[in-house]
Amino acid sequence: MKKTVTTFQKAKEEGRKITMLTAYDYSTAKLVDESGIDSILVGDSLGNVILGYEDTISVTMEDMIHHGAAVARGAKNALVVIDMPFMSYQTSVYDAVMNAGRLMKEGRAGAVKLEGGRSVCPQIKSITEAGIPVVGHLGLTPQSINAFGGFKVQGKSQEAAKKLIEDALAVQEAGAIAVVLECVPAKLAALVTEKLDIPTIGIGAGNQCDGQVLVYQDLLGMFTDFVPKFVRQFANVGKVMTEAFAAYDRAVKDGSFPAEEHTYQIEDEVIEKLY
Repeated sequence: MKKTVTTFQKAKEEGRKITMLTAYDYSTAKLVDESGIDSILVGDSLGNVILGYEDTISVTMEDMIHHGAAVARGAKNALVVIDMPFMSYQTSVYDAVMNAGRLMKEGRAGAVKLEGGRSVCPQIKSITEAGIPVVGHLGLTPQSINAFGGFKVQGKSQEAAKKLIEDALAVQEAGAIAVVLECVPAKLAALVTEKLDIPTIGIGAGNQCDGQVLVYQDLLGMFTDFVPKFVRQFANVGKVMTEAFAAYDRAVKDGSFPAEEHTYQIEDEVIEKLY
């Protein structure tokens, strides 16, 4: 059955955990969807794991629409959430609503996600009023990595923790349907989860959040440029892929592939008449 924003809220109310994974293409989205995962995030993390950028800042609206639409075509049941890229919503409320609309209309999103707390609440409110569900994102917000001075756990001091709670409540008040908490101390994330009526989705925020999200390449051992502490590798698919690629390379070079069973045949007399 197709998952919707009400699926998230019902899960929160009933105490059921929400599962979310990233995907960036049609075939992967189909596999994630068939596994029963509740939601697929088309994250701007595609800048790192798909496009090879050093950060997410270079990702464009066109990138998000292109990959989002591919995922939406493959996901029949999971709720597809698409990230709003850097500078697609910070400049003005008008830009935020227009770009969120593009992600819905052209990217076929079920919801959009944007980073920030109280400062982006006017955007969240206006996007929501336009009929577009919004997921918030607090804690370590990768688009602000330069301001943070690197990938660091957020909310560790009393002042920072208080601000994170206030931002979460403000994002909820603005109309967000859920909020991602990234790289936040587990006890703080649990407190935020308790205070909010909307679901929290954790990534590096402990197991007391209402749900969890991971980048699928991290989960499968396919991306080793940087492996965060919070990642659990559920299978080493990266190693299997590398071994398969190497086996293919050897088979082609030693002539064992393609073999007869991989080859189409033609009558000898047809060939003979060509000479």
